[in-house]
Amino acid sequence: MKLGLVTYNMAKDWDVPTIIKNCEETGFEGVELRTTHAHTVEVELSATQREGVRQTFEDSSVELAGLGSAFDYHSTDQDVVRQNIEGTKEYSKLAADVGAPGIKVRPNGLPQEVSVEQTLEQIGNSLRECGEFASDLGVQIRLEVHGGGTSELRHIRTIMDVADHPNVYVCWNSNFGEVEDGSVQKPFDLVKGKIGLVHITELHRIEYPWRELFTLLKESGYQGFTLAEIAGSSDSIRLMNFYRALWTELNR
Repeated sequence: MKLGLVTYNMAKDWDVPTIIKNCEETGFEGVELRTTHAHTVEVELSATQREGVRQTFEDSSVELAGLGSAFDYHSTDQDVVRQNIEGTKEYSKLAADVGAPGIKVRPNGLPQEVSVEQTLEQIGNSLRECGEFASDLGVQIRLEVHGGGTSELRHIRTIMDVADHPNVYVCWNSNFGEVEDGSVQKPFDLVKGKIGLVHITELHRIEYPWRELFTLLKESGYQGFTLAEIAGSSDSIRLMNFYRALWTELNR
């Protein structure tokens, strides 16, 4: 497995050269660029600018592990759902152009106006359409385990079953609420084999069975990125170095 960084908090104010510099200095091998942040890797980029982003990463030792969007498909307003699907398609094009192998999307809740089953089916059908589109671009769709209710792994499993597409994957999100009797074995088993990306958080927090998670990932054959989604710091380099040391110990 490889260690990388999510720019959601730690690097939200860094431009791409700063991200690469700091990751290279601390041994982080990749990065997921979150939309709306200071690195400005957005759909508005021209073809020339997109090629520039791709070349910048290719010239470095840091992989562009993915792009992180906020697109979701749970709304009861079908126009909103369609906007999110079309937005996902444009974001998939951006990922292909800048050399990102996948994009993160998410479920974000269960509206009370309709049944849980209806919402899960709607999300799954939306993902299938996005997965089909992105497949032709060589870009994975990665569903983050996220949102009120939708972050339950049983619901994620249902969504994946409805989507039923080989290009739709799960982004494991290391949510503390999924721990059962000190273990994540049961929820992990629900999506084992469909995990395309992993977000990890504060490795010092013993409430989450990090060593078990790393073991489960390796035993399942996962060889991708575990991306640190952690808060920023006034001494980022020092924090990233300590984080890498903890990660290395857990990954033994």
